[in-house]
Parts: sequence; C-alpha cells; structure tokens
Amino acid sequence: MRDRLLSLLWPRSLRGQMLLAIALALFLAQGIGALLLYRAEHERIEGALVHNAAFRLGVAIQGEPASAPKEGRGRHERLRGSRVSLAPASPLRPEDLRERSEEAELRRILIDQDVPVAEVQVTHRPVTGDAFARQLLDRQERRYRGPRPSDVMIAAVRLESRSDWLVARVFVPPTERLMLRTLFGQTLFIYAVLVGAMWLMLRRITRPLAALTTRLERFAETRDSAGQLEPQGPDDVARLIVAHNAMEARIVALLDEKDVMLGAIGHDLKTPLAALRVRIESVADDAERQRMATTIEDITRTLDDILSLARVGRPTDPQETTELSALVAAVVEEYEDMGEPVELGDTARVVLALRSTWIRRALRNLIGNALRYGRVARVSLDREAGAAVIRIADAGPGIAEDQIANMLEPFTRGDPSRNSETGGAGLGLTLARAIAEQHGGTLVLANRRGADGRIEGLEVELRLPA
Repeated sequence: MRDRLLSLLWPRSLRGQMLLAIALALFLAQGIGALLLYRAEHERIEGALVHNAAFRLGVAIQGEPASAPKEGRGRHERLRGSRVSLAPASPLRPEDLRERSEEAELRRILIDQDVPVAEVQVTHRPVTGDAFARQLLDRQERRYRGPRPSDVMIAAVRLESRSDWLVARVFVPPTERLMLRTLFGQTLFIYAVLVGAMWLMLRRITRPLAALTTRLERFAETRDSAGQLEPQGPDDVARLIVAHNAMEARIVALLDEKDVMLGAIGHDLKTPLAALRVRIESVADDAERQRMATTIEDITRTLDDILSLARVGRPTDPQETTELSALVAAVVEEYEDMGEPVELGDTARVVLALRSTWIRRALRNLIGNALRYGRVARVSLDREAGAAVIRIADAGPGIAEDQIANMLEPFTRGDPSRNSETGGAGLGLTLARAIAEQHGGTLVLANRRGADGRIEGLEVELRLPA
C-alpha cells in the first residue's frame, strides 16, 4: 500500500522529478538554516531579557527595595524606572514552567555584581495571564504603536538577608513572530525564484525530448521519415536530435532497399515458378506430376510468407474501423464451409480501427497451425481491460515450455519433418506476431492444462488494443 501511494505521488516525468528533488533539497536546506537562525535569534533575545532583568533588579537592590510597590495592593509605581515589585512569596504558579538556563545566567550576573542571591526563579507568562504586567502595559500604551508584546518574562530573586522576593517583569518583544514571518516570506521568495528558474531550464530541455519521444513512437509505427524534428534545445539535446534524424534517414533507406530487393526477388522467382507449373502438365506420370505441383505450391507459399513478413513492417493500407467479431466469424465460416473442425466460441462485440486484410491473414495462419498440429480449433473473442483478445485453442500435444519462445522466431516449426502433409516453412506464427505488433498488440502462446496438470493442447492469444 505504501509503495503504491509513493508511486502515485512520485512524478513520472523528468521535469517533475527534478523539480521535486530540488524542492525537497531546498526545503531541507532552508529548514535547517531557518532553525539555526531562529535558535540564534531566540538565544539573543533571551540573553537580552535576562540582562535587562538583572539590570532592573540590580538598580532596585542598590536603591530602596523596601519602598518598591507590593503586589496585590493596587500600588504599581516603578522604582527608579524599573518594573520591580516586592512579593512576600514566590510569584511562580504551579502551572508555570521554570527556565533553568535563564535562572543560571541571571544568578551568574547578579553574583558578579556582588549581590547576595539566595534563590532565583525565572518563567515566561502571557501578558493576559499576569495582572501586574497587564496594568503596566496599559499605562505604557503610547509606547507600543506597533505590535503589542504578548508575553512577559518574570524574574524573581530572594536575597540571603530577606524573606520576601524582588520580582522584575520584562516584556518579550514580538520580534520572534516577525522573524518567523520574515523567514516564511524569504522561503517563499527563494522557492519562487529557484523553482521557477529550474522549471524554465528543465522545460527547455524536456520539451525537445518529449517531441523526440513522440517522433520515435510515430516512426516505430509508420516507418515514415516525413516530419523530422528541427534541432532545438541545449547543444546536447540538439545533437541528439541531429543524430536521430540521421539514423532515421538511414533506416528508411535500408527499408527502401529491402523492399526493392524483395520485390525483385519475388518477381524473378514467381515468373519461372509459374512457367514451371505450366510445363509439368506435360509429365505423363500423375503421381510424379502431383509431387512436382505440390513442391511448386510449397515454394510459392513460402515465398508469399517471406514477402508478407517483409511488408508487414511498412503497411501501405490505412486502418479502418472494423467490427472484429464479424471478421472473426467470417474467417471461421470459411473453414466450416471447407468442412474443417473449427468451432466459434463466445464472442463479444468489439469495434476498433485495424487493417482487416492483415488480421485475416494472422487468423488464418493461427487457425491453420491449430488444425495442422492440434486437429481442431476453437476460436473465441473477449474484451478485457481495454483490449480485444482473440483466443485459438487446439487439442494437440502442446509445445515444450522451453521451446515456446523459439516458436515465434522465423523458420521454426513444431514438426521438423517439413513434409508435404504438415507443410510450411515456419513463418506462420512469426507473421502473426508481426501483424499483432503492427497494430500495437501482442501474440502469446501457452499450453492448456487440465485438472490433473496434463497438457490438453495449445492456446494462442492475440491481443489488440481497443
């Protein structure tokens, strides 16, 4: 489940993966930098607050601490400009959290000033939760034209010669909130600049690569050299496009040479074969004449398969919208009319664009193989996961598992005898596979097994994208 979620969230394109990697790295670097900066600023502010409190307490102690206003008596007068008051007991509440590091720093500063400190307590409290601080802040409203402080640091000191506590209040400036806003804005600005610049750069790289990929897919289907890309993008990508155009032109030239050569071979061979077919009619021995005619037919059929296999990669006829179920039924009917044991099973109505002549040729080759090696053929048509699946099953001995892949190679036959009864040159399955691939599909061979695990025949699956 986790891997599936990651595969959905992780972008598939080069541009998306690069931008995501840069964004994550930038987030990590900016997060670490912001954390260090925030920590340093926080320590600076806390140090300033502690020194401020120590200064106020020192002034109060050196002055007249006995005249400092008592907390809770309604007198909040400042002593020599400091926010220091006297409390009979510790001002800390049970819910207050003591700041141990600040207490140690305050104790050190006061001892350095020769102040006889017995106990030190420091805590932070919201201004709204401290009546004394709230009254002080209300009296000094004019000083806070900007953001009002929301927290106050309370520093309490008990001297060795006294039982009451000196309490100093220092308002925490709202700089931390401003700093967080600044860091957030800075991060957004850096993200916008860097990610935007990388997006433009990657777009300049990935656009010609995407166009080249589309061109490759189109060339793989049509073998047509028209519409080659103009070199664009960075030098490396432009050189790749130039090299691809040169390779494409060379492939087209080789294919043209092949077509010319095969056409010449087909013409040069079929003409004497036809003449030879006429001449054997003068042979008196019927059996000998029949053997010679069968040999000529085998040569002609093999030659047709070779030429068809050569042409299937560069079809000249366009694809037409065809009802595949009707086409399959028509091919099966041809064999039924000839009395062959071919059965049409379940069929689903599937309409798709294809080259019907080639699909008929593939079906005839597959059904012919099933009848030749498996005695019977059962044909069915299903629609599965956006694909039309034609299955042709026979009742033969099947194929050894280690030989199934080899059976799709040219000139490979299940029966190596090559006699007149089995016939063929081992090109039927190869041609059927080439036709399937011409339509963007696949051809798969698999043995059919019964409940006891024994092979009951071979099943050929022709899958075409619908």
